[in-house]
Amino acid sequence: MRPISDLLQKHHGIWSLHPQETVFAALKTLADHNVGALMVMDAGRLVGVFSERDYTRKVALAGKNSRELKVQDIMTTQVISVAPSTSTDECMALMSQRKIRHLPIVDGTRVMGMVSIRDLMDEILQEREDTIQHLQTYIAG
Repeated sequence: MRPISDLLQKHHGIWSLHPQETVFAALKTLADHNVGALMVMDAGRLVGVFSERDYTRKVALAGKNSRELKVQDIMTTQVISVAPSTSTDECMALMSQRKIRHLPIVDGTRVMGMVSIRDLMDEILQEREDTIQHLQTYIAG
């Protein structure tokens, strides 16, 4: 069980946007970085998360205009985050229990990054593969 901070070292950059940006601009940022969610930051402080799910449920299905609507109007403000020392297994359990797909990593007030459920799945699967390979090598002598 590795700390989630180890996984963050594989990711480069913290992608975020300001709450006053339009939803359309946020969608473009999602597409540019090929991610499903972005942290919403104001003056260096995490104030929310904007995800594809927020867009589909609160804009597209509601018939609202993404070029006029601001991110602050639809972002998720009840942000669940973890400390960098939290294990990958604990993060996976939390994401499963809370039915979230993206998890910001915060050290005090400093935002360190965000991981997705896919990032965690890939990491856990790789750890399991490494363990299997190690055991096969050990058994083979």
